[in-house]
Amino acid sequence: MNEYPGRGLHGQTVELLAHRILSGRLAEGATLDIPALEAELDVSRTALREALKVLSAKGLVGARQKRGTFVRPRQAWNLLDGDVMRWQFAAPAPTWTRFLGDLAEVRTLLEPPAARLAATRRTDADLAELDAALSEMDGATDADAAVAADLRFHRALLACTHNELLGRLEVVVERALAERDRLVHGGSAPDPVPTHRPVLDAIRAGDPDGAETAMYDLLAAANQHAAALTPDRAERG
Repeated sequence: MNEYPGRGLHGQTVELLAHRILSGRLAEGATLDIPALEAELDVSRTALREALKVLSAKGLVGARQKRGTFVRPRQAWNLLDGDVMRWQFAAPAPTWTRFLGDLAEVRTLLEPPAARLAATRRTDADLAELDAALSEMDGATDADAAVAADLRFHRALLACTHNELLGRLEVVVERALAERDRLVHGGSAPDPVPTHRPVLDAIRAGDPDGAETAMYDLLAAANQHAAALTPDRAERG
C-alpha cells in the first residue's frame, strides 16, 4: 500500500481531486469535466491524466468509452490504502466520524484476541519491545512522540502473536491508528500508560484472559476519549 508523496503541482492536483471526491463535492457516479478541470487548475491534459492515474489505482475514479472519467462508487474505493485513510480524515465530519467508528470496530475485533494470543506466545525479545514502547510512551513530551510510541506498542503487540498474517495487519491498521492518534493526542489526552500497562503486565504473566480483558478496557477508554473530542472538531471543521 504505497502512499503518494504529493509533491509539486502534480501532487497538489491529486490531493485536490481526492478531497473533492471524499468530501462528496465530486459525487459517486459523477463524470469529470476534463477540459473544465484543466482550465480551473491550470494544468496540462497530460498532468491531469497522470493525477487521475494515481486516483484510479486507489479505486476512486474509473474511465469508460463514451462515458469518460467518472467517480467510482464508494464500495470500489481502496479504503485500506494509506492515502485514502488520510483523505477520509481530512473530509467533512460525516466522513471522518464514520472512519473513526469503523476503526474502533476493527480494533475491537482484532486487538483483544491478539493480546490473548500474545500472552501465550510472547518471547523475552517481545516483552523487551513492549517495555521499550511503554517507556517511550511514558516519556513522550509532544503529540508526535506520543503517536509514535502508541504505534510502536500496538505494532509490538501484533508481533507478539508470531502469526505472520496477523502481524501484517499492522500495515492496514497503522495509518488509520496514526490518524486517530493525531486527533486524540492533539487535544488534552489523558496519560495512556495506565491503560497500556495492564495489557503488558498480563502478557508478561502469561495470562490470556487478563490480556484480552485489559485490551478491551484500553480500547473502551480510547474510544470514549475520541468520542468526547470529535464534536469539538466537527464544530471547528
